[in-house]
This record gives sequence, structure tokens and C-alpha cells, in this order.
Amino acid sequence: MDDEEWSDTSKIVIPEHWLSFDVDAVNKSCKDTDKFIIAGCCPRPFEQLQFIRGTENLYVDLMVQPKGLMDFIEKMHHFYCRLLTKWAETDVDALQFMDDWGTQKSLLINPALWCEIFKPMYKDYVDIAHKHGKKIFMHSDGYTLEIIPDLIEIGLDALNTQIFCMGPEKLAPFKGKITFWGELCRQKILPNGTIEDVENAVKAVYNNLWDNGGCIAQCEYGPAAKIENIDKMYETWDKLTDPSFKK
Repeated sequence: MDDEEWSDTSKIVIPEHWLSFDVDAVNKSCKDTDKFIIAGCCPRPFEQLQFIRGTENLYVDLMVQPKGLMDFIEKMHHFYCRLLTKWAETDVDALQFMDDWGTQKSLLINPALWCEIFKPMYKDYVDIAHKHGKKIFMHSDGYTLEIIPDLIEIGLDALNTQIFCMGPEKLAPFKGKITFWGELCRQKILPNGTIEDVENAVKAVYNNLWDNGGCIAQCEYGPAAKIENIDKMYETWDKLTDPSFKK
């Protein structure tokens, strides 16, 4: 892949109209609820590059780093920073961004390359949020263990991740350093596990990651999930975290 293939980025439309959302309407929605409100935008630079270039081509591009690619990343990132800043100036409680970084067993690219190209962008997003007194959340599916220390270093508040791709025990060293906003295993436990499996899985998350908070319980599931397992997940979390819970 050479720079010639990134020579026509002027044809890529930057969605400037996203910056024209109704700030007054957002602030009114925030005022009218006691819920925790996350901004209605979600930068996703790695995935956006894949949408434009195709995944296989992008992997090669990231290794070669043609000037056209790097110039476009800078342009895209500048837009995302402007967008997050405008949302940060509203009354929302938090900003968010996402990129799916993991396979079932590893990161999709070398962690050193991730640190070189994407970590600085994410740090800018975190800094924008914190400068305006907002929390900031990130979503990333798959095995992301290698980059969690970096996400903690840049100050990310909460990470929505597939805890059971890595295992709660492997995440235990990060207990109290970042909030894990994660689901119970929807690949095996929710569709195929027993009631006891579900209870033990929730306790594993609680015992390894809970530190007077530090977890946002989530239950994402597909059509194959057993209803009794979903109910047991919520019941177990309530028992562990709510002293007044009775069933």
C-alpha cells in the first residue's frame, strides 16, 4: 500500500452537521431527568478507518504509515475533538468513545503500534471530558488486557469490555483503578450455563473487581440466553450490592 491510495481523501465527507445539534434541547433533557446522561456522540477512529479502507488494507497501512493516512487521521481526530468539546459544553454527565480492539485471545494490532497511533488520540478525548468536569466511558469488545494499563494511565473513567474474554482474575490487578462496565459471558454462561454457573460468575466479577463501586453491572444477551440465567444475574448482583435486597 503506498501513499497514492490515500491521495483522494478529499472525497471523504467529514460530517460537520453533527456539530449543529440543539444544545438547548440537550440541556433541557438533562434538566428534566435524574438519570446519568451520556453524550449522543461516539468517536471511533480505528473502526472509522476500517469503514473507509477495509480492515485488511488498514492493517497494512498502519504498518507502512503513508503520509496520506497520517494526514487523514489528524483531520479525523481534529473533528472528533471539536465534536466532543461541543458535547462537553452541554449539561450531560459523561462523554463516550469506542473501538473494538480485541479478538478472543489478543489485541488486533501490536500494542506498541496501538500506543503510537491511538493512545494519544484517546488521551485527548479523556482530557476534553475532564477539562469540562465530565466522566468519559469507552467501549471495546474482545481481549483488551494489554492496553488496560494505558487506558488507566490516560485517566479513562469506565471501560465497557467483555470481562470473560480475559477472565475476572486477570483483571483483578486493576481493581480500584478503573471502573469495569462489563457484561456476564453471553457466549457460554448465559446461553448454556447453570444457575450455579451464573451465580459463581457474578461473584467472580464482584470479588475481583468490586471496590466500594468499581463495577457497572451489565447484562447483554442474545436469543439463545436462558431467561432464568438473566434473572439470576440480576438477583445475584442485588444480593451482593444492596443490603436491603430481599427475595
